[in-house]
Amino acid sequence: MNCSNQSFQNLVGPGESLRVMESLKRGATRRDILSMLMASGMQATFASGLAGVAMSAHAQTPRKGGRIRVAGPTAAATDTLDPAKQSNSTDYSRCNMIYNGLTSLDGALTPQPALAESFTTKDAKTWVFTLRKGVTFHDGKALAPADVVYSVMRHKDPATASKAKILSDQIESVRASGPNEVTFVLTSPNADLPVILGTFHFHIVKEGTTDFNAGIGTGPYKLKEFKPGVRSLMVRNDAYWKPGKPYLDEIEFVGIGDESARVNALLSGGMDLVCSVDPRSVERVKSTPGFSIFTTQAGGYTDLIMRRDQGPGMSPDFALAMKYMFNREQMKKAIALDHAVIANDQPIDPTNRFYFDGLPQRPFDLDKAKFHLQKSGVTGKVPIVASPAALFSVEMALMLQQTAQRVGLELDIKRMPADGYWSNHWLNSPVGFGNVNPRPSADTLLTQFFQSNAAWNESRWKNQKFDQLLLSARGETDVAKRKQLYADMQILIHQEAGIGIPMFLPSIDGHTSKLKGLSPIPLGNLMGYAFGENVWLEA
Repeated sequence: MNCSNQSFQNLVGPGESLRVMESLKRGATRRDILSMLMASGMQATFASGLAGVAMSAHAQTPRKGGRIRVAGPTAAATDTLDPAKQSNSTDYSRCNMIYNGLTSLDGALTPQPALAESFTTKDAKTWVFTLRKGVTFHDGKALAPADVVYSVMRHKDPATASKAKILSDQIESVRASGPNEVTFVLTSPNADLPVILGTFHFHIVKEGTTDFNAGIGTGPYKLKEFKPGVRSLMVRNDAYWKPGKPYLDEIEFVGIGDESARVNALLSGGMDLVCSVDPRSVERVKSTPGFSIFTTQAGGYTDLIMRRDQGPGMSPDFALAMKYMFNREQMKKAIALDHAVIANDQPIDPTNRFYFDGLPQRPFDLDKAKFHLQKSGVTGKVPIVASPAALFSVEMALMLQQTAQRVGLELDIKRMPADGYWSNHWLNSPVGFGNVNPRPSADTLLTQFFQSNAAWNESRWKNQKFDQLLLSARGETDVAKRKQLYADMQILIHQEAGIGIPMFLPSIDGHTSKLKGLSPIPLGNLMGYAFGENVWLEA
């Protein structure tokens, strides 16, 4: 039986359900509920089952009130409240508490109405979004089409330095087409526009906002305090447009870069929820009374980046040699402790409907590695940058270092601190590691990380055929044809890009057992960083 209030109500009727739930609130026991149900004429066995459902449904009924402390894996002076500039999980978590998008993504990454109550298109090129009425910003201003137009179009302005500019380039125009309506026109059809608008960067802000430190949004929490690199404090938005939400009074969010320090903070009672638990810490958390682990299988990965525009990666043979040195099975077992899925240097993971499973698995092959290394002409010591900031990258680098010695290559590991890694080293090192959070669609991932002119094109791989395939796939409404286009793109990345992806990693979080309401959204940790409005504390 499904233990929800709704299913219990469906089984016994709304009147009886209300009577039972009110009795539970007053402290009724299972025996009391069983007697009550049997008194209404039910058979004992059925009543006994329903009593269990009622107790469970009551236990799962969200409770209002309480305060939690949450730790993300990053903290930096560059922490931001500007949706366009978000670049890490701490930013995403914080901004999801303050803002909303036109759509939001559910557990299947399907776009659901949010600030837009509906959206329609006839050709996937012109889209009409009808805005929800009665929504106000934290300062009392009513949501209007002009806010949406401003929020979306600012991504297109190079001066904004938006992390989503590459996604917004396909938006030709956004205009107010009615009192509660906006119309998007794209440069070419894209069936995934509602998915894109449900992602972090496309949160809606007030028209004309240039200073984001006040954090004025339409979201479930209001900003009380924000100290970049230190902490942020959120308080419940009593005027939130979703009835009954949020449940908590207050959320304090901090960044703790060191994983063991995060887990210690959780188990000592200093934190109620922590992001990005290492598989090595899972058993320790699970075996500590009062604490639990929350796992979401998704398409996140840590990748080896070999820039194609400088350093040894300019030779495609060097990149191939490094990929043949990945002992993926050993990495999965020894590094991820089997909390991973083997990958094949293609960025689309098996949970995605456009994953191409027909690509032959690249093996661990030292003979081929040696052949391509000699062909590349790369000799001497090759620096490789790693950091705890990119999950498992230090361990992967050490394993690669040992393997490389067997084919005559010396890798010099440069271990960098987590703080400042993303701004100082990622994208800047000729050979190093990145860490890509799950993305809501194949198009979003490929556009942000592999399109030739993308700001986050990690290996600076440029391929005109790939760019054309990407554009074609966006507008293709025939799913079978679209799947073939994505397969062709994955083959190109596997063969030519300076990216090695040995395994896909799940999102693992730790929390106090009193924290309820977590459910998987495969966009990343902490319910795709949208935990804020969904969790509550058990009495």
